[in-house]
Amino acid sequence: MDFGISTFVTDEGIRPAPLGKALEERGFDSLFLAEHSHIPVSRRTPYPGGGELPRVYYRTLDPFVTLTAVAGATEKLLLGTGIALLIQRDLFHTAKEVASLDLLSGGRVAFGVGVGWNREEMENHGTDPKTRGRLIDEQIEALKALWTQEEAEFHGKFVDFDPVFSWPKPVQAPHPPIYVGGHSPAALKRLVEHADAWLPIGVTPPEEITRVRSWLAEQGRENVPVTIFGADADAATLDGYAEAGVDRVTFLLPTAPEAETLTTLDELAATADAHR
Repeated sequence: MDFGISTFVTDEGIRPAPLGKALEERGFDSLFLAEHSHIPVSRRTPYPGGGELPRVYYRTLDPFVTLTAVAGATEKLLLGTGIALLIQRDLFHTAKEVASLDLLSGGRVAFGVGVGWNREEMENHGTDPKTRGRLIDEQIEALKALWTQEEAEFHGKFVDFDPVFSWPKPVQAPHPPIYVGGHSPAALKRLVEHADAWLPIGVTPPEEITRVRSWLAEQGRENVPVTIFGADADAATLDGYAEAGVDRVTFLLPTAPEAETLTTLDELAATADAHR
């Protein structure tokens, strides 16, 4: 089982290049970054029991700009989004950003996508929350066309375009692996039909991973790679993930200045070493 880091990179924490170098030096294999374009003020207290949304949610750097900086400071680190809010993004710009990062990094992109939870944020982008699932399914297939076809076209209900040229093409063939976040029935259906890997959140218990892997096999999708996004460094849980056949666990790294971050990474690296 491999180990990586998931985090929110903001203007108040460690910069991307030092973070990437520190991860490679400590044996981590990947970095997965969260994304929010903005947070509507009305969603500052989104939880039913109260409690303000952590400030990292509305201070995140753009994930592709950040991962490009990380790519320039590293050699092997897998560069992931966890998750890119595809339903809020322009399709053609996203296709170019992912392909450009894959090209510049030498084929190191893991493209994690999901529908998100912040309805007001979606609506600010002109996205109807009621149809976001159908939208992202079409977007994923349209991205594949843009990445793999010289003259790409797609005709769906929500995404529709006649033949276009879109370059660069990704280094990875046929395209960077698409990781689907979430474990709702709709997300799992999306995983089976459109994606290459699963990216469940860190509170997902190991027994749920085992159940889903069994279900995936019944759907003809055996050995789908599984990466846990944002897990705690709990020994018993990590052992459970290993027994469930998880391929990679990413620890949730708190956003903090460089010195504090490096100390935390030392601790997480020691935990990872004990479970490899």
